Amino acid sequence: MKHNYYINLHDKKIQHMKNSTLTPEQSLLLISKTIEETKERFRENGHIFVFWGILMLIVIGSQFILSLLELYKFTLYPNYLYPLGGVYMIYIWLKENKQNKPKTIIGNILGNLGWIVGINLMVMGFFFSGQLGEAIAPVFLILFALFIIVCGLAIKFKPLSIGGAMVNLLALATFFLDREYHGFSMMLGALIGLIIPGILLNIARRKENV
Repeated sequence: MKHNYYINLHDKKIQHMKNSTLTPEQSLLLISKTIEETKERFRENGHIFVFWGILMLIVIGSQFILSLLELYKFTLYPNYLYPLGGVYMIYIWLKENKQNKPKTIIGNILGNLGWIVGINLMVMGFFFSGQLGEAIAPVFLILFALFIIVCGLAIKFKPLSIGGAMVNLLALATFFLDREYHGFSMMLGALIGLIIPGILLNIARRKENV
């Protein structure tokens, strides 16, 4: 009840600001408040970053093991875990909508960007891997890194920005590696770009609630 009171009070302040000419100080306050609210939502959803990171590790690790066993015709099957991850994200989205959690413009933009990047990565992997050839892993990592960097900069969370920058450098370095080592780059990218920042988001959330 107390939380709803503060939300309503904040909404009234924003509406008042919209109905009047904003001073530079008020504009800065509104932007800062939006960033903080978006950061709070990201802290609540740190488990999503960890989920996708672990899913990537499972998929790439399974493909690597199948390759070692020379079961090449089965290496595509682990990729079907990604659409299942998308189903899980739809479940999370429906759950949040049902709870009527407050949303911010930045949060909506990042959420939609995540869907766009994720769908494009899956389409590339399933339908255009042949055309991309040895460049598929680096291209995948570059798009993946750009999304992480944008998220980190938008909510001013350095571990995400740094993780994304490291994944970007890893992607560029992967162009110089033999294709048989690209799986290791993907797994390392999942670790430094998703799992570690996700864990740090969860830790930040727990400290805030102490």
